[in-house]
Amino acid sequence: MPGIIVLLAVALAVSLIEVDARIDSNMFDSWPRLFGAGAAGSRGMLATVAGSMITVAGVVFSITLVALSLASSQYTSRVLRNFMTDRTNQTVLGVFVGIFAYCLVVLRTIREGQTTEFVPSLAVLGGVVLAFVGIGYFIYFIHHIAMLIQASQILARVAEETIRRIDDAFPEGVGQEGMSVSTPDPTQGDPNRRWWPVAAGRTGYLQRVDPEVMLDVARKLDAVVRMEFRIGDFVIQDLPFISVLAAHEPPAETFDRLAAAYAIAPQRTTEQDAAFGIRQIVDIALKALSPGINDTTTAVMALDYLTAIAVRLSTRQIESPWRFDERKLRVITRGETFEELVDLCYDQIRQNAAGNIAVLVRLLAAIELLEDRTQGPQRRRVLLHQALALEDAVRRTIPAATDRDPLDARAGTLVDRLQQNLEVRHDLPRLGGTDHG
Repeated sequence: MPGIIVLLAVALAVSLIEVDARIDSNMFDSWPRLFGAGAAGSRGMLATVAGSMITVAGVVFSITLVALSLASSQYTSRVLRNFMTDRTNQTVLGVFVGIFAYCLVVLRTIREGQTTEFVPSLAVLGGVVLAFVGIGYFIYFIHHIAMLIQASQILARVAEETIRRIDDAFPEGVGQEGMSVSTPDPTQGDPNRRWWPVAAGRTGYLQRVDPEVMLDVARKLDAVVRMEFRIGDFVIQDLPFISVLAAHEPPAETFDRLAAAYAIAPQRTTEQDAAFGIRQIVDIALKALSPGINDTTTAVMALDYLTAIAVRLSTRQIESPWRFDERKLRVITRGETFEELVDLCYDQIRQNAAGNIAVLVRLLAAIELLEDRTQGPQRRRVLLHQALALEDAVRRTIPAATDRDPLDARAGTLVDRLQQNLEVRHDLPRLGGTDHG
């Protein structure tokens, strides 16, 4: 973004200079206060604007680094990517550097002499206007960066990005869940086929994958492609991270194509990884609950946004990992289940909130809200597990009976409701069954 803005500023400078060169200079005589600056005055003014803008750009960069340092120490280093990808920060830096580049281009064309004097009056006026634009952006940037480092803003941005990822990845309308689908045997019908491993080309985290490439490879080879790791997992170079079930070893070009379908980088992103968004918010809550920070309010706010994510997830269908093409199993994917995502939201916070009544109350309220919104026995078993763990935490970690008893009774009521709801079902799969919906 800053690079694009600099190029646009240079293009604007060149365009205005060309317009000045083609317009009769007498046209500006009737506007002496706007276009009456001489060569020396124009050069001095543009030099002042250029010097001040590059100085302000350095100040903006320094402020941004301070904000990054504060966010890293106060919350978690995993939110730094949100600062670096913030469009406002990028635009402000680009505006200041762009104005500097604009002034340099215009300064180069100013000539002073009795016969060769040339002052691009329109371009000089443009430099003055851009200087005021830079002042406006600087005022806005100070306000923006002060808002951006607040916990509520950081949590809201991460939660919004995670919810968008959930909406893209999981279809809407979960409905009632039935029995778990039995796991198909990919080798059935052809005992000569075996799994051929595909090695990772580099070490890092799986950021995203192109499923169309996997399906196309499986279709052309009449094979089955299986993901050994899910998006967000850490893979090691030269170790298998994909497998291909085929009767003969696929050609090297096929292995290269499958490996190229994955993006591996040193850090995770939320592009295809909703769990990473949850991980960021959980880390903020854990940092807030640490003895060095001891910020219960921030932990409660993090729980609020985690609950918003869990509520959105409760109405979404998590698809089966088995992908078929013309009734043939082609791709076996790996992804998060509802149980894993809910446990990621609440387990570590509960484990680190020993005796913190405010956090335990908010955890209980979150499970109660999900109990009203969640359908299907398998998902309600997940909530029952959370309720039982929370009831145990309340009894173990709150020493004062006046604080413990009301919360214990509330947790017991929630457990009873979840158990009664499950007991009326006689066709339930066993506890711990795979949840794909």
